[in-house]
Amino acid sequence: MLAKASSPSTQFGALGNAGRDRAKANILASLIGPLTARPFASAGVAALVFFGGLGVLIAVTANPYAGAPTVRVKIDDHSAEAAKRGPGAFTTDGLSPAGFVSGEALAPQTTTVDGQAVVTLPQGASLGAAGAEKGVGALPDKPGISLPRAPLLGLVEQSPSGPLPTVSPDGRSPQVAYARPFVSNGKPKVALVLGGLGLNSVATRAAIERLPPEITLSFVAYSDNLQNWVDLARANGHEVLIEAPMEPLDVANNDPGPYALMASATPTETIKRMEWILSRATGYFGVTNYLGGRFLTSDQPMTAFLTVMRQRGLAFIDDGAASHRTVPGLSRATADAVVDAELSAPGIQKSLLGLEANAKRTGASMGSAFAYPLTLEMVSRWAQGVAARGSQLAPVSAVTVR
Repeated sequence: MLAKASSPSTQFGALGNAGRDRAKANILASLIGPLTARPFASAGVAALVFFGGLGVLIAVTANPYAGAPTVRVKIDDHSAEAAKRGPGAFTTDGLSPAGFVSGEALAPQTTTVDGQAVVTLPQGASLGAAGAEKGVGALPDKPGISLPRAPLLGLVEQSPSGPLPTVSPDGRSPQVAYARPFVSNGKPKVALVLGGLGLNSVATRAAIERLPPEITLSFVAYSDNLQNWVDLARANGHEVLIEAPMEPLDVANNDPGPYALMASATPTETIKRMEWILSRATGYFGVTNYLGGRFLTSDQPMTAFLTVMRQRGLAFIDDGAASHRTVPGLSRATADAVVDAELSAPGIQKSLLGLEANAKRTGASMGSAFAYPLTLEMVSRWAQGVAARGSQLAPVSAVTVR
């Protein structure tokens, strides 16, 4: 089922906790397994287990939120940094939201069908589909929309960690070959990357199948069946990013996982962990950060990270937390706003319209978001009216700067 966020400000924090909850579940299974594999040694042990289980049952049924993950996250406020960008900072003053959505709150309702979480959104939209939890399923055939299946010839090399992206002998790079083709119509470009995908199959499938192919999708490196999700996303026309976990400012409340890039690491250690992250799948045009408040402002490790990105022909997209440091030949893009920083219908609507306003002033604007049910619904509706409001919806690769 979809994780319940503890507050609107949990934004990207639920991602790390979801991975941590998975690890806890595996540990618990490994502890319980040996006990259940052999008969109880005595009736006393059986009684202990029975009454212990009864106590847990009472506790769970008495509290509808028992067992649900809780999240305590500190979200960095980048508004001051955005203000320093001068003309790039945006407001929505004077911008009409005509053709968008009403300002009323959109409250998703969660039910369970055959053991599967199904989230019902306003006007009957649903984020559940039969069999969604059982696997990715067959790839769709969408002529003119589907992107070529990865890996493409010459863009992958084998390593002890697994397949790694590489620049082909003829000079083709993953950041170009795996990007969604884009032809500008001369209008301001608006791009959005939706992240946190791969951990929850219902939300992931909903993002892949409901959102227009111009929306870039970002997947968690720790996800199970990651290659299958990437393949399905590309079959539906979405270009893909991989999320690199990075050391946050507060590790105690934001666990980036065992392969996170750390600010105290040597260049060799950084490269080794990057190879693990990059080997999880093929077919992505770039990497984005998950957390990273501390790593992104580090010196030597960040330089090593950017150098590897350039050498492997990948783009680096950040959510606004990174400095503008770069290396020659590296494609970069920085989000102008996290559109669901305020997790409410009016807040998301204002941020999305703000991206359009910024694009009309600067020519292009990019936002980032997390795959909350409300965010998916709001983005889906917003995207339908972008062209009518005078902008062009574009994949993130189309707004990168080299």
